Amino acid sequence: MTVRTKTPNLLDTPPIPVQAKLAAAWTSFMFLYIYVDYFHLYKPGTVDGILAGVVFEFDVSPMLLTIFTACLAIPILMVLLSMTLPARVNRATNLVVASLYIPFSLFNAVGETWEWAFFYGLSIGIEVLLLAFILRSAWTWPRTAVAVPADPAMTGLRQ
Repeated sequence: MTVRTKTPNLLDTPPIPVQAKLAAAWTSFMFLYIYVDYFHLYKPGTVDGILAGVVFEFDVSPMLLTIFTACLAIPILMVLLSMTLPARVNRATNLVVASLYIPFSLFNAVGETWEWAFFYGLSIGIEVLLLAFILRSAWTWPRTAVAVPADPAMTGLRQ
């Protein structure tokens, strides 16, 4: 005979390492960043401009495409770096890069018409929220307690 108890089956939420949170946030940012650029191609006149050799106000050139590649490569590399760098360097790198990408993301709305405000507002808003999550996660990175010597002769080390 099986005895059934009324104990609920609770789900456990194990702690997620900061590195994994950062890598997931950078991955989400990267996908959103790519898709916003992709969906931008559906905006009337965009493809005609590209075929004419102009992106935004810039002539399509090897230098422009190199800049675009570098801008996309940074969040891609941040996925890897967030998982592999030592904690101190990882924290500093995430704080610097995420801080620089906030104005960069906001710049994407410059010159857009009100017709497209919701699309850019939503996409850039989510990008900025992801970057804010990265900043918060890196800023609040848990500290390791440092052992204090018990020897009274070493009291100078406590300071």
